[in-house]
Amino acid sequence: MQKQQYNKSLIATVSLAHLVHDTYSSFLAPILPLLIEKLGMSLVMSAFLDIARKIPALLNPFFGLLAERSDARWFVILAPVLTAISMSLLGVATSYAFLLLLLTIAGVSATLFHIPSPGMIKATAGEKLGRGMSFYMVGGELARTIGPLLITGGVSLWGLEGTWRLMPFGIIASLILYYKLKDFQFTQTNFAKKSEKGDALAEVKRFLPLFGAMGGFMFFQSAMKMAVTLYLAVYLTQMGFSLWVASSALAVLQFFGVVGTFLSGNISDKIGRQKTLVIMSSGAALTISAFLFSSTVYTLFPLLALLGIFMFANGPIMLSVIHELDTEMPTFINSVYMSINFSISSIVVLLMGFFGDTLGLLLTYQIAAVLAFVAIPFAMVLNHSMKERS
Repeated sequence: MQKQQYNKSLIATVSLAHLVHDTYSSFLAPILPLLIEKLGMSLVMSAFLDIARKIPALLNPFFGLLAERSDARWFVILAPVLTAISMSLLGVATSYAFLLLLLTIAGVSATLFHIPSPGMIKATAGEKLGRGMSFYMVGGELARTIGPLLITGGVSLWGLEGTWRLMPFGIIASLILYYKLKDFQFTQTNFAKKSEKGDALAEVKRFLPLFGAMGGFMFFQSAMKMAVTLYLAVYLTQMGFSLWVASSALAVLQFFGVVGTFLSGNISDKIGRQKTLVIMSSGAALTISAFLFSSTVYTLFPLLALLGIFMFANGPIMLSVIHELDTEMPTFINSVYMSINFSISSIVVLLMGFFGDTLGLLLTYQIAAVLAFVAIPFAMVLNHSMKERS
């Protein structure tokens, strides 16, 4: 098979689609304090909102097989408009059940988008897979910088119930994607329209040790990640900061997550996935510990910037590892990885909500910091698994 060349145009298109889609996906955390106040929710109830958004990920293997047997470009084209409509209506919701429904729809849309899109990057990145994954992940992380500012600005202009006015951006994005991708044949990239053949169960068993190591690492990392993403605005407002400061802090965290995401893929191409993963996970554990002693904006923002670099750096590395596996079913294996990732994060966010309700968010953050250190040995085990595979 002829080796694919690095296709800047397609990688840019998919990465921009990732940007638009995930901008809407990031609307929940910034307005969570307002939704809690409006509907009288506990932190456990708010955790179930995030779980509702992640539950469709349990069907990732099914959607992965569907993507292998269909024209997956339509998943990418339609996802922004579906997510934009559902997430822009969060402020309009008058009941907890309606919130759950909207977030479930957004979760299905996100699942359909995120399964085929990394494979499209792999198919067009050539030997620069780390760089391609970094650009793809930068789109997602930059979206989580723009999202909090966009939704908070919308609330300031129109109130919580007026955020539906933000949905046209997603509609326009899907129309542009249709125009850009309507004539693109994924057979040219050996991606969609090619039926991947293989024994799915046998493939899962073959990579089970690697999935196990990844699962352990993601579990302990997710405690920190959920605490400082979903609950950051709630935590900071409880500590006496305004909603604008809390939203800006979340935007700073996510913006520097873009920096870490971009750097880690390129660094891992040069020094190896293994070393980069251990360095970044160690830096994240140390930084969140320092963050707990921060009480002013002068220390808050610099520490969140540093935490963003370290904490979000692992995404491109993990995706690169998955897409470098020697398998005849790469899309399916990616969907299994995503199922593990989203399932673990759903469990952890519920635990963090329970701890927040019963122990308080301050102690919950302290627990998350301890668990971040526990993740480092798992990074080393994963490091060993990668070396054996390479």
